[in-house]
Amino acid sequence: MIRKAQFQDINSLAALALQVWLTTYTSDGMRDEYAHFALTTFTPKYFSQLINNPKYKVMIYERDNAIVGFAVVNFESNYQGRDYGFEIEKLYVHNAFQGQGIGKKLLTEMKRHWGAEFWLYTWVENTSNLFYQRLGLEHIGTFSFDFSGTQIVNNVYRSK
Repeated sequence: MIRKAQFQDINSLAALALQVWLTTYTSDGMRDEYAHFALTTFTPKYFSQLINNPKYKVMIYERDNAIVGFAVVNFESNYQGRDYGFEIEKLYVHNAFQGQGIGKKLLTEMKRHWGAEFWLYTWVENTSNLFYQRLGLEHIGTFSFDFSGTQIVNNVYRSK
């Protein structure tokens, strides 16, 4: 079942975000700056603020009363102008449930609620690139930022 996140979901959202983020970005081991970022970012307070902020929407995929995936929509963020629609800021699926269509169902639900025009970015080394390409998203550029002295390059995709 897909539904909007509620305040009682914040602990599960924080834990799931930590699990997915750490598995994705620490494949070469746990570095202090990665641990610090994850532990200070993905907190219950962070998710509470997202849920209460009208500029964001958080949708969760729930199975057997457990959250196995979620998406965060950011209505204020844009990539090179408003033509690309809203940003899907996060699309996280528990590692044990990846490959079961959960991410695709979340994307479909977001399009149903807020329209088909959206964009997102993902780390160039993330396996999610294949997922977005299989869904037919268009690669429109790259986005880079500095993270603790390391240049992180991301692919930017948009819906067609």
